[in-house]
Amino acid sequence: MAGFDWFWKALGGKSSRNQKRSLAIVDQAESHFSDLEALDNAALAARARALAEGGEISDQAEFLAILGIAAQRTLGLKPFAVQSQAVLRLIEGDVVHMATGEGKTLVGAMAATGLGLMGKTVHSITVNDYLAVRDAEWMRPLVEFFGLSVASISEKMTPTQRREAYKASIVYGPVNEIGFDVLRDQLITRREDAVQHGADVAIIDEADSVLVDEALVPLVLAGNQPGHAPRGKITDVVRTLKENEDYTVDDDRRNVFLTDKGAAKLETQLGISSLYDDEHVGSTLIQVNLALHAQALLLRDIHYIVREGKVMLIDASRGRVADLQRWPDGLQAAVEAKEGLAVSEGGKILDTITLQALIGRYPMACGMTGTAVEATDQLRTFYDLHVSVIERNHPLQRFDEADRIYATMAEKNRAIIEEITQLHSTGQPVLVGTHDVAESEELAAALRERDIEVSVLNAKNDAQEARIIAEAGDIGRVTVSTQMAGRGTDIRLGGADEADYDEVVKLGGLAVIGTARHRSARLDNQLRGRAGRQGDPGLSLFFVSLEDDVVVAGGSGESVSAQPDAQGLIDSNRIRDWVAHCQRVTEGQLLEIHSQSWKYNKLLADQRVIIDERRDRILDSNLAWEELRERAGERAAELAVLDPEVLEQAAREIMLYHLDFNWSEHLALMDDVRESIHLRAIARETPLDEYHRIAVREFKELAQRAVDDAVSTFKTITIDKDGAHLDESGLARPSATWTYMVSDNPLAGTGNSVIRGIGNIFR
Repeated sequence: MAGFDWFWKALGGKSSRNQKRSLAIVDQAESHFSDLEALDNAALAARARALAEGGEISDQAEFLAILGIAAQRTLGLKPFAVQSQAVLRLIEGDVVHMATGEGKTLVGAMAATGLGLMGKTVHSITVNDYLAVRDAEWMRPLVEFFGLSVASISEKMTPTQRREAYKASIVYGPVNEIGFDVLRDQLITRREDAVQHGADVAIIDEADSVLVDEALVPLVLAGNQPGHAPRGKITDVVRTLKENEDYTVDDDRRNVFLTDKGAAKLETQLGISSLYDDEHVGSTLIQVNLALHAQALLLRDIHYIVREGKVMLIDASRGRVADLQRWPDGLQAAVEAKEGLAVSEGGKILDTITLQALIGRYPMACGMTGTAVEATDQLRTFYDLHVSVIERNHPLQRFDEADRIYATMAEKNRAIIEEITQLHSTGQPVLVGTHDVAESEELAAALRERDIEVSVLNAKNDAQEARIIAEAGDIGRVTVSTQMAGRGTDIRLGGADEADYDEVVKLGGLAVIGTARHRSARLDNQLRGRAGRQGDPGLSLFFVSLEDDVVVAGGSGESVSAQPDAQGLIDSNRIRDWVAHCQRVTEGQLLEIHSQSWKYNKLLADQRVIIDERRDRILDSNLAWEELRERAGERAAELAVLDPEVLEQAAREIMLYHLDFNWSEHLALMDDVRESIHLRAIARETPLDEYHRIAVREFKELAQRAVDDAVSTFKTITIDKDGAHLDESGLARPSATWTYMVSDNPLAGTGNSVIRGIGNIFR
């Protein structure tokens, strides 16, 4: 802890004081063990329930001791003192910073169990299905020891299965599935159709990944509606355009711009007078821009792969296929057209929620990660969460070598190959962290040319990841991986069974090599943290070139001179400082993007709360019937002969249909406003203020329009003993719905390859 004193003082010291108190409580817990171990299981569980009665823990030290004894009896795992400390910090609502391999799974389960004993329902949020199912089953004996129930949610479960699972005291589930269930429950017209009812606490694994990296990723519920892709001819013509001649791309390769020459070429080939005529600006020009974005900025095997005839996005923060992710419909369709694939059906967005807004629905949130300190500002600013640093159980033995910086990417890549070859010749296991699929495959091919056997872990083979990671620490292993965050499996020295542990320790443990710095030091540290687990020896080393994306983007507009040696290596503290400066700049850019996006999303999130409350009142009372009867008394009198319950449900369905429809239209409108809001700056208006003004005005109109539309429908629709015949009036809800995540920042997290292209980078 001492090394972090300056950090906590900068935050006002609150966390430091909490840490001292937590450590004292953990010390006290040790004194309870001998007496409590004499109790049988039933007496121990009863004692824990008594200590947590009324929702508060009367003796935290004794409570921690009971949880520890129960973990030892049920799982064979006696928690270290630092794990007990982390449990306490979680129960009190912090994000705990625990290094990789320090036992976060047990900590999360003990905290969830403790909160469950306090009478709280808990969602233990993971980053994927595999971890949710694995952790729920692994920790089940501990939870059930105290008479609590545990279940998990996975993608393939039916609504009935989900409904049953959500009844458990503690539910493990991937963040996207929990979010999708929230969205689907926003379409129900009978309360009993809901699959979940929220929870008191969210415990978030890989908290920085969920709360920061993907916080603004929208989860989307869509209904069937034909989509629109760039016409085939537009895609074909755009394919012939040349960069810096027909179009230009900005420095960070996030935007592409058609030149006058390119526009003229398109107009000639498409047989139109001007792309900017009223006739074309709202259709043809949009399709051209989508096709150009897909062609110039979205690269196969970097931003997406093609598998079984489908475009599948790569999750930049985890380096794996994002099965449920897609770009906004027009862009998704443009990429499919570019690849010559069948264009998927578009859809009307019925509802959407960001992960940040989803977590905001929980009265209490806490979490665990190995890189929380680096995300302290974001966690405090956007969630009012404090970070508690938990010391390692064993001191860190990993050696973090200074970056090796090269003038050019080609020189850097040659040096990476030489370093891996040298390490491999000794038998020391090597894990190489790359930034995208193309880079990982190029590197693996270059190593195989040197007769080095390589295991590749990337978005194309992520189904094999657990086996690949489990063996990555064995003698002579070389594993090349895209992002390691959220993999959920520790790399054990000597292989999965640690049979060769002693020999690998003598060789220096796992060597981790990064092929470039990430745009955030936090992601570098996630990779670095794979070595040095539980006091094991290890090595970490990053290679950097002055042509890497993070250096080019972070140093944009500035220049630096250096004197490389014959191999291109630059041994200069001044240049190391320059690279660190560039990374800090890109981190600042990402934080600013998050901050601005949060400001835009915050108002919609607040409006969603109002919609949710309105929906709940309609679902749980006869409010809809009362309002319609008041506004259309004559029609209500006509229907008085029908069963009151039928009338109430008919009114409920009419009101909810129009509320949901108008909310969907509001989301679409505000999305269009957001796309064009930068033009407001031309009129000397602040874009954000103007966006808020429009959002507030339109939301007021939405509320009134939803009621007016419901009254109009109520007056004319057929209502009989079977209820309201919405379908016959053309007011049917979509016959099919589906969910996905929108990737609206497809270039985030890139490292080596976006600027330079993907061909033969390791030759």
